[in-house]
Amino acid sequence: MKTINVNLLKEMFTSGANNLYNHYPEIDQLNVFPVPDGDTGMNMNLTITSGSREIQNRVDDNVYDLAMAFSKGLLMGARGNSGVITSQIFRGFAKGLEGKKEISVKELSNALISAKDVAYKAVMKPVEGTILTVIRESSVALKENLRKLSSIEAAMDFFLQEAQASLERTPELLPILKEVGVVDSGGAGLVKIIEGMALAAHGKGVKRLSEVENNATNTPVVSNYAGAKLSEDEEGYGYCTQFIIRLGTTEEGKKPFNEKKFRTFLTAHGKSIVLVRDDDIVKVHVHTLTPGNMLNYAQQFGEFVTITIENMSEEHDNISKGKNAQDYDLSSEKKEEEDNRPLEKFALIAVSSGSGLDEIFKELGCTQLVSGGQTMNPSTQDFIDAIKKAHAQNVFILPNNSNIVLAATQACDVLEGGEISARVIPSKTILQGMASAIQFNPEAEPDELYNEMKKALRTVQSGSVTYAIKDTDMNGVHVTKDYYLAMKDKKIVSCVKDKTEALLDLVESMVKKTSMMITVLVGSDVTKEEGEAIEATLAERYGDELDIDVKRGEQPVYSFLVGVE
Repeated sequence: MKTINVNLLKEMFTSGANNLYNHYPEIDQLNVFPVPDGDTGMNMNLTITSGSREIQNRVDDNVYDLAMAFSKGLLMGARGNSGVITSQIFRGFAKGLEGKKEISVKELSNALISAKDVAYKAVMKPVEGTILTVIRESSVALKENLRKLSSIEAAMDFFLQEAQASLERTPELLPILKEVGVVDSGGAGLVKIIEGMALAAHGKGVKRLSEVENNATNTPVVSNYAGAKLSEDEEGYGYCTQFIIRLGTTEEGKKPFNEKKFRTFLTAHGKSIVLVRDDDIVKVHVHTLTPGNMLNYAQQFGEFVTITIENMSEEHDNISKGKNAQDYDLSSEKKEEEDNRPLEKFALIAVSSGSGLDEIFKELGCTQLVSGGQTMNPSTQDFIDAIKKAHAQNVFILPNNSNIVLAATQACDVLEGGEISARVIPSKTILQGMASAIQFNPEAEPDELYNEMKKALRTVQSGSVTYAIKDTDMNGVHVTKDYYLAMKDKKIVSCVKDKTEALLDLVESMVKKTSMMITVLVGSDVTKEEGEAIEATLAERYGDELDIDVKRGEQPVYSFLVGVE
């Protein structure tokens, strides 16, 4: 086959998206840090599914228009750094096809070089040993070997082979990968997309199924993901189960809700888990063979607000018939009526997860909150919606997570040139976001205010306490599954059995002679009594020299978020 026409390109995009969907739990398991935030696969899956959904019912007569539509879908659905970079790869690919009706081998190579260039430009400080390395090395290798490749099939096979080889080299470029024994998760996700596209070029497009057999092709596949191989018992989750429950009380005959135990039950009986608690509301997404068991267990703690159960095999049938691919979205999508009021001068948006954190950011002047955090990153579209809803001339965004900064930035880029000026203050932690929000002054000039809020990010050290999801050795610390990790930024301070002990280890490592204040945000798994005891202990140890501020953040995943100023 000498060229890719528009119908084949559509099949290649769909097959790539489906192949990632079928394998994204494996990608999630390639988490470097032994904490419950392995969501690269999920973010990339949601991103590329958004692109696939965008093109399902389109009828185009050239590859450029189709590629641009696919790119737009990825752009709006991009989540997490890996998702944003993936969207930029396909944006560059589409730009490289401008004016093309079909794609020759040479034009395919040129489009992939464009994909590499645009992706690198999107990242301020590119890091090698990541998804960027995989797209760069594989696209450059393809360009250098074009004379040997006479067909589209041969070109795609070579491109896949080089991407796999690049992925296997990532631990040599990024020492932390080598230390933990994994390849880069974003690069692994990209390889799965390329693999699906290559299979489609051979006429063996991948279907979106819960169980996938990769042995039906001679096209090589990546099978040596360290720590990522699933056992047979972990495969075959046929029902995408989503529900929201409102927690009840013991007087209503309901059991007390413990997020850690609830998550443990979900993990034991399902995969692809997203669990978010917001005050008395719990939102759950899980793939399971026994949805009834999930519902029976959940109903012990409250009553259902909504329930959705989808047979993923049936969903595959829908896709094959041209219907939209289904994707979960735990946020409401109500269309707001057009607001004709004059724009306010300023608005402040923060990413937050937890009723206590929500209240703190509201008190600090945030007019819009975007739900999300470490285990559920908001999309570019989520930020665009929040910016529009803020209804202000100047909008500042606090992402409060390093994995969310790019999606927020991409939303600002999309809206550039309009009547709203939106800018990201690149807060990488909740505590940085709070320190920045304190400087919010609606009476200041936009540039002055932006600079002051950005400068405030440097005034606070951030740390956290969460539980370990696996046994490993890292930073000279032995990590034991289910023990509590004290982490200063990304460095593990200690791993101990008791969460309070972990907190005290963390604070001790963070406090310096020049420190003035300790802030502790208490998570949803910490009881009121535990929180009071911690406040008393910190006051006893540091109260004579430092101000102590302990607040209920009610954040999931992290027992404590700590800031020292």
